[in-house]
This record gives sequence, structure tokens and C-alpha cells, in this order.
Amino acid sequence: MRKAKSQKGQSLFEVVVAVGVFALIIAAIVGLATSSIRNTTFTRNNSLATRYSQEAVEWLRTQRDTDWVSFHAFALAVPPTYCLSNLSWADIGDCGPGDSIPETILFRQVDFLDVTDTSVTATITTSWTDSQGTHQVEVSTEFTDWRAR
Repeated sequence: MRKAKSQKGQSLFEVVVAVGVFALIIAAIVGLATSSIRNTTFTRNNSLATRYSQEAVEWLRTQRDTDWVSFHAFALAVPPTYCLSNLSWADIGDCGPGDSIPETILFRQVDFLDVTDTSVTATITTSWTDSQGTHQVEVSTEFTDWRAR
């Protein structure tokens, strides 16, 4: 009588199952990495947008302190919206395709609301668009003619 040979190696079914499990693990790792990169990019852009919005508030505060009459006149202009890509009064209206803050994908504009003789409410909106849609950071503040008090 002959002894049965011991079988070595894997069957085709075992190989297919192993490749399937390996593919699922790789897909999960790629999905996790993609999600992590997307969240990191969003957080970075959100932080930059917050910083640029605060920078615009400080610039507006300087404009108010320098000359309330001119500042108030800009707030009363129609339309009361200025694109602040370079922190100047030059661009009246909403930001267009070429009006991003230099070297960024961010657009920054100020809308003057509720303008009275002694106060101006301004809303600075810094926005960007990515694969997940359009996002924005909005900062509102009230400027007053503090020297008139």
C-alpha cells in the first residue's frame, strides 16, 4: 500500500479569498487617507479664511480711525459691497473669478449693512470652493464714530 502524498500549496479558492481580503484592506486605507487629507485641507482653508477675515476687520478699523467721513461714504456707496482681495476700496461689488486673495483660493468681501450717521455694521465674508462645495467664514462687527462721543 502506498501512502497518500501530503498536499502542499493553496487552492484557487483560497488565493481568491486572500486577494479579496487584501483588496478590502487597501480600499479602506485609501478611503481613510483621502478623508484625512480632505479634512486637513478644509481645516487649513478655514483657519486661513478666519485669519483673512480678521485681517480685513483690522484694516477697516484703521480706515475708520484714519477718516470717519470717507469710511462712512464708502459704506453708503451702492452697492455696499467691496471685494477685498488686496485690502483696498478699488473693487466695488462681489468678487469675480480673478479676485482671489493673492496666492490663495480664498475670496474676501465686505458688505456694509445698517449704516447710520454714527455707526456702520460690516460683515466680512471669506469663501472658497473645493470638491465638497463652497465654504465660508463670516465675521460681523459694528464700527462707530468713537471720536464724536
